[in-house]
Amino acid sequence: MDVRDKVVMVTGGAHGIGRAICQRMAEEGAAGIVVADLDGAAACTVADEVQGVAVTCDVSDRAAVEQLVDRTLQAYGRVDLVVSNAGITVKGGIDTPDDQWQRMWDINVMSHVWLTRAVMPHLLEQGSGYLLYTSSAAGLLTEIGSAAYSVTKHGTVAFAEWVSVHHQKQGIGVSCLCPAGVATDFLDLDDPIHQFLHMSSVTPEQVAENVIDALREETFLILPHPEVGEFFAYKTSEYDRWLKNFARLNEKLQRSAAKRATSPEDG
Repeated sequence: MDVRDKVVMVTGGAHGIGRAICQRMAEEGAAGIVVADLDGAAACTVADEVQGVAVTCDVSDRAAVEQLVDRTLQAYGRVDLVVSNAGITVKGGIDTPDDQWQRMWDINVMSHVWLTRAVMPHLLEQGSGYLLYTSSAAGLLTEIGSAAYSVTKHGTVAFAEWVSVHHQKQGIGVSCLCPAGVATDFLDLDDPIHQFLHMSSVTPEQVAENVIDALREETFLILPHPEVGEFFAYKTSEYDRWLKNFARLNEKLQRSAAKRATSPEDG
């Protein structure tokens, strides 16, 4: 897909990866950009930067997602590229409270479903379009520090695969973005796991550049960190060994966290 003269909608577009994607789409000459975010003021700032339209949207609300699609069509008359990027995380394992599991499920999985359901009739009617879903390296591998994040990001990958299988022959392109550490506020540098991710982190602008390259080639899996693809290949060929290696990594990170917790604070 060539983004020039296309209408683009980006959820989670006010910060981090979403903001960088909006800015990069503007550089590519997009005809219109809808910046959707729960943070309405920040969405307006980015929309002003890219000469687009801001929409305050809580993607955990199905009706709000449907209204987002309506607002986009009202503003531009069409939509060509949907970047379903909004996502959240929470720390914890099986003890994570049910309400937090549900919120993760609604935002990290169901928002993609609701957005796709709302926009697909329009894309099919015009006979073309593209859907880009933001998952994570955790969706291909795992997230040691968050069971809910790992599970829901796996769900994103699975849903993107399903949409591709069912709609690529109808002119609808699909990609799935799976970065590891990205230098945004998403990384908690007090967390040993996030410190580990930060060591190989890339900038949001680098991720946006990877997105543009992948859209041109219409590549399904977008990997800003090439090593994620290597780990994924290793996982599928040596599953038990991969699990043992991640278990050892988990032990190492847990020891680091325990040591940090018991060490006296500086000063």
